[in-house]
Amino acid sequence: MARGKIKKLIKPLKRCAGRSRTGRITVWHKGGGHKHLYRVIDFKRDKFNIPAKIEKIEYDPNRNCDIALLLYADGERRYILAADGLKVGDSVITNENAALDIGNRFFLKSISVGTFVYDVELNPGQGSKIVRGAGTAAQVLANEGNWTQLKLPSGEIRMIQNSCRATIGRVSRIEHKDRNLGKAGRNRWLGVRPTVRGSAMSVHDHPHGGGEGRTGIGLRKGPKTPWGKLARGVKTRKRKKPSNKFILKRRK
Repeated sequence: MARGKIKKLIKPLKRCAGRSRTGRITVWHKGGGHKHLYRVIDFKRDKFNIPAKIEKIEYDPNRNCDIALLLYADGERRYILAADGLKVGDSVITNENAALDIGNRFFLKSISVGTFVYDVELNPGQGSKIVRGAGTAAQVLANEGNWTQLKLPSGEIRMIQNSCRATIGRVSRIEHKDRNLGKAGRNRWLGVRPTVRGSAMSVHDHPHGGGEGRTGIGLRKGPKTPWGKLARGVKTRKRKKPSNKFILKRRK
């Protein structure tokens, strides 16, 4: 069994604290945070027909789910996102003829309707891009022609090419959504800086600001951003985005 960190699978993590390449802050409320290293995750799972055993289940400071260290039959080790229910000693494989067991990876066309999957590709061979957060899973609704219909965790129903791969199961740490940070300092460890309420600002700094004591925001159309744009219930997706045609039902 591997002990400690595996140097090949660990990289330094450069931080930008919400700044763009010009050095200006483009994302607010980011900064500080505990120093940690990046664990290289195998999102492609492209070692086909080679069985692997779960050697360790580890905490990853870069994501909200656990990761699993695989030891392949040829001696190579790789990290993957751990599925809920995977244990040390379990065997997983990327193979179209394997059983539909938790942790195994298949083409979407090989997965039966109703099965829950995670770590899903959007383009064949690109590596997984969606359904990677703690406790999430997508459900296979139908296989028609070259397309598979997936119900995503948001409730959106989307068509994806059935030559894309996905992993059977649900991402680990289902209880993550119920966690209680306990104190403000723990948010700072995570790299999140404090957020000031708009209603606590002056009238010059925010549309919600001003007034004597605690007052309402005084807006009939609802909350606004610091720049006066509506903040809730407004669609932000581009109307002519090319991938709109793959969405059968929008999320709520």
